[in-house]
Amino acid sequence: MKNEIGKNYDPNLIEDMIYSWWEENQYFKPEIMENIGIIDRDSKPFVNTLPPPNVTGVLHLGHAMTIAIQDLFIRYARMNGRKSLFVPGTDHAGIATQNVVERELNKDGVDRKILGREKFIDEVWKWKEKSHTIITEQSKKLGLSSDWEREAFTMDENLSKAVRTAFVRLYNKGLIYKGNYLVNWCPGRCESAISDLEAEPNEIEGKLWFIRYPLIDDKWSGPKFEWGSGNWLDGAINFIEIATTRPETMLGDTAVAISNEKNKYSMYKGKKLILPITNREIEIIEDEYVDQNFGTGAVKITPAHDFNDYEIGKRHDLDFITMMNEKGYIENGYGKYSNLERFEARKQIVEDLEKENLIVKIEDYTHSIPKCQRCDTIIEPRDSLQWWVKASILTKQVQDKIEEEGLTIVPENQMQRLQKWLDPEFIKDWCISRQLWWGHRIPVWYCKKEHVTVSENIPIKCAICGETELIQDEDVLDTWFSSALWPFSTLGWPETTEDFLEFYPNTLRETGYDILFFWVARELMMAVELTGKLPYEIIYLHGLIRNEKGKKISKSMENIEDYDPLRVIAKNGADALRYTLIAYSTPGLDMNLDLKNIDAAQKFCNKLWNVFKYILSNIPENFQLKNYDEIKNANLELSDKWILSKLNELILMVRDAYESYKFLEVAREIKRFTWNLLADWYIEISKIRIYDESNDKFDPRHILLVCIDSVLRMLHPIMPYVTEHLWQNLPEKLKDQDGLIIAKFPIGDEEYINLEVMSSFDKLIDLISKIRTIRGEYKVPHTKKISLLVSAGESTDILNQGSKIICDLGKVDDTKLQIMENIMPSEKMISSVIGEISIFIPMEDMINLEDEMIRLEKEIERKTKLANKSKAKLSSDFSIRAPKNIVEEERIKLQKLEGEIEKLEERKNLL
Repeated sequence: MKNEIGKNYDPNLIEDMIYSWWEENQYFKPEIMENIGIIDRDSKPFVNTLPPPNVTGVLHLGHAMTIAIQDLFIRYARMNGRKSLFVPGTDHAGIATQNVVERELNKDGVDRKILGREKFIDEVWKWKEKSHTIITEQSKKLGLSSDWEREAFTMDENLSKAVRTAFVRLYNKGLIYKGNYLVNWCPGRCESAISDLEAEPNEIEGKLWFIRYPLIDDKWSGPKFEWGSGNWLDGAINFIEIATTRPETMLGDTAVAISNEKNKYSMYKGKKLILPITNREIEIIEDEYVDQNFGTGAVKITPAHDFNDYEIGKRHDLDFITMMNEKGYIENGYGKYSNLERFEARKQIVEDLEKENLIVKIEDYTHSIPKCQRCDTIIEPRDSLQWWVKASILTKQVQDKIEEEGLTIVPENQMQRLQKWLDPEFIKDWCISRQLWWGHRIPVWYCKKEHVTVSENIPIKCAICGETELIQDEDVLDTWFSSALWPFSTLGWPETTEDFLEFYPNTLRETGYDILFFWVARELMMAVELTGKLPYEIIYLHGLIRNEKGKKISKSMENIEDYDPLRVIAKNGADALRYTLIAYSTPGLDMNLDLKNIDAAQKFCNKLWNVFKYILSNIPENFQLKNYDEIKNANLELSDKWILSKLNELILMVRDAYESYKFLEVAREIKRFTWNLLADWYIEISKIRIYDESNDKFDPRHILLVCIDSVLRMLHPIMPYVTEHLWQNLPEKLKDQDGLIIAKFPIGDEEYINLEVMSSFDKLIDLISKIRTIRGEYKVPHTKKISLLVSAGESTDILNQGSKIICDLGKVDDTKLQIMENIMPSEKMISSVIGEISIFIPMEDMINLEDEMIRLEKEIERKTKLANKSKAKLSSDFSIRAPKNIVEEERIKLQKLEGEIEKLEERKNLL
């Protein structure tokens, strides 16, 4: 697929064309490698199932990060001869997608509940198809090299069958049960239990109410007046004071807890209180959870509406009273508060508590409350009848399997977090039911006698009594239930398909560290229970992407459009985005994305393009390219040996970095070699021989081709488009395949690495760099050639070998270059020391002394005025009034000016 190398690099002209070519040639299918015969039979297949994006809309930068890293893995494996399968797909994302579609329908005045379940589901499928198309197009834009013929969706029939099978098998083993436990409950649009991940913490400015509860004693046995009369408390003498941010939950209190250590309330242990409002008697209990030095030293216990209270309630066998319904309204049986919305009830209860003189004080209080990620409603912990998985039994199996087989996690410190989630003593049972319409309907049916029938298929009669009139459970399964089956359901499980037999377990799970528990731990649990194997060998966790200031990227940001992956690709290209996401991210750590780095990555693409163009433009049609052995045995110049040493050193380092998951190093070192060594030095040096027709030394074009071929191969997993496009235009002798995507990854040869040559040539580079620096400082015209004396010591021979390079790249007059072991100049010289080497340049070669003295004095005067102005500013009240960062900027500015003045004074004194 040779294409013209245009004058300028334009990703918009090449990327879609290249992706189509890859697809047409079926390079993403593992079978193609077998057909071509490029599989390393000693290597296991490399298998990855893409974390399925939610069909809620479009991809964001987090998805782009996932795709960039995972595609790097698969492309590297493919180039190393491993039969490689990358399964793409999407997730139905139950609650998230249902909320999105519901909002869209609301815009048209359509209510989900009036529309009905069946018609609403039809609308969700329409949305899914539209969103899926967008996600697929975006994934391809990013260069995702997955086998699209194996694409999966969590609600495809074969995956739905896997979900039903998993549920039934777990239920039959007693690992799934139905019971009442506390859940995160969204009383808003969702009206469903939600996962911890979907309950996002939000800091708010609220109130903390200090309320006193009256004790029953010899002188007061309870109220003699009605609640709300203003006299309810008459006669009460002793009280326990509690503090709460949710006074309305008092209606569900069933105890007050004090510390089990000796404290001011210890004498009241076992005594009874009268709960305000309800007149219900509740007991004072001791519990280790209570800190006597925090708050009032006593805690109201509402087991059905607080997670900590729930645990205390279980320990002390307290009553669980649900005082709020699924819509967030007070239940019946609470007098005038019944059927009030929870926050209206709070207002009324606080007013009545004040009326009855039960409020001690009210304080402003900043605290965190969970809000529903989907509809922004404040979450209520609520005791609810749900379906659960006995997670502790499953996690113990996973721990044993990891101990037996081993599991790699990157970074290593995340293993401790994973083991914490897998600790049977720590983990809680997993709530898997959701009160939604969109999702996998729970495969449970009930007859009129409320017998339970659990079946993979729709049953025709009750499994217990034979009744034929059955009703299916209304709830659907938690989205994470089907996601937990992803590594094997996508390969055909529960059937023993060819894909399942060949490609399971997977090789990799790459995802964000934030869902280590919600997804990864549950994949491990389900896989070990249902398949008897760990689902993969490697877990690689990337961090979250934040803006350049470390803030979360959100829709409320003014420049949010600048972070849209498609917008970035249109401006900079997919390769620039991929390079940035890999070169500036570290496993397990958040990434602060500076958009300027994407621009810089595009410049690297431009540089690569121009380097390739230069090399190719100097290759004649009849050029007889030498192979590696011929080059190795040729009479090479010092610069040839140096660049080949550097190249092979790079190849070995890059291979090791790929294998040890140090992708940041891969990206940065390839760029450094290409830009700083190949382009800035070897290409410039090569021009001396290429453009000298009388030159009879080894032709550097052989080495240039070898270098650029290796660079393109190494860089391909990170920047697939530009590398494929350029590689296609290399001479055929360099190619081992039709496409770079399936070409061999460089191996590297230690025999090429000559440490002595590298050290010697690095001295030559340092010398020329110093000459260039001095010329720049003295503003010597580029065309003017200078005299140069070099006292080289032990490096004399090496520098003499490179004298032609010194003259050409340092703009030195070859008739006025002296390189000796030891030189002591007699006239005024500008000198500099580089290690053992000293260089001397006659001053008159560099400048007009009189003009330079005048220029320096003017510059010193100008910068001194600026420095004095800055000093005056910092000594005024500016340093007190101005923000700290502005003051710090001014200090840095002054330091810089003083440093520049010092250098100018040194140069003036030298003159």
